[in-house]
Amino acid sequence: MIAIDARLNAYRHGGIAHYTHKLLTYLPQIAPEQQWLLLEHRKSQKPLVSGPNIQRALLFTPPHHRLEQLLLPLEIGLRRPKLLHSPDFIPPLKRTFPAVITVHDVAFKLFPEILDANASRYYGQIERALASANAIIADSQSTANDLTRLLDVDPARIDVIQLATDMQPISIAAAAQRQIGGQTWQADQFMVFVSTLEPRKNIPMLLRALRIALDRKPQAGYRLALAGRRGWLDAEIWQTLAELHLEDAVTWLDSPSDEEIRWLLSACRLYLNPSKYEGFGLPALEALACGAAVLVADASSLPEVVGEAGLKLPVDDPLAWADAIERLWSDADQRQALREQAPAQAAKFSWQRTAEQTLAVYRRVLEQTR
Repeated sequence: MIAIDARLNAYRHGGIAHYTHKLLTYLPQIAPEQQWLLLEHRKSQKPLVSGPNIQRALLFTPPHHRLEQLLLPLEIGLRRPKLLHSPDFIPPLKRTFPAVITVHDVAFKLFPEILDANASRYYGQIERALASANAIIADSQSTANDLTRLLDVDPARIDVIQLATDMQPISIAAAAQRQIGGQTWQADQFMVFVSTLEPRKNIPMLLRALRIALDRKPQAGYRLALAGRRGWLDAEIWQTLAELHLEDAVTWLDSPSDEEIRWLLSACRLYLNPSKYEGFGLPALEALACGAAVLVADASSLPEVVGEAGLKLPVDDPLAWADAIERLWSDADQRQALREQAPAQAAKFSWQRTAEQTLAVYRRVLEQTR
């Protein structure tokens, strides 16, 4: 029986929780002969997935709890799995079964200042987790390179298995409008950023670029939607917004639904992602899948995701971003060229392939530890 730790899904829905959900959706389908053990926290109100080859176990140990390394091995050990996959970086460090871990990024090493005490304690276990893991999965080649560069992990121990998206574009009429976040949005008349608002997303730089573009062409009609929940250490975003007097040009959309994000990505004139660091950059892939004209920072994994289907810009150069915004906002032909390339690039990634490659890792580990 292969166990997958999905306790985090009782507390979160995006990011790692989304990845875990997708694995649990596809793996039992592609390996129906295999018995799967779904490990959920007891706060989970209903099974994340169900099926004839899926068993469910409700655990008491919360994810990231300070006693997790004491209690979790006991709870999982009672179920006697042949293998455990820990999608949230850290497995039980003392255990009687092999473990596969997924490392989604190394932001905790590059930006330690964004961690609170609990996060510092949790990610402080990463070196022991890497040493104890029977296999290491990284979301991107960029993350794999960072593991080698920053944590001295042998590249031969890392399997790069990229993420994917099931998001599909919405067919939108040219003058379509929609109410989101108490505001009216008209198709092709706004730019959008989608993600949690936190320091490494580099939003203050984007706001400075927008201020430059507005000063050059005050009547251009630039409008930016920041679509995502507030994260941590986000004070600089609001301070920059106020200092640059961008309140009329920028709207924060707090925690939009998946369907609202799909509409925004399908209807936007430009999708912007200036992030300093992404383990994979799933919103950029979702934008491509929705046929958006995509601009991203030339940093971390984002060039891997967008390939030649998006415009890549220096991560800390607001002038370059202002130039690109101004140029693409007024160039319908270039926007259309990017939009036409976007779906084909997104189609290179699939959850089916992600699950198949992950299953291959499980089988290799089981063979090696037999």
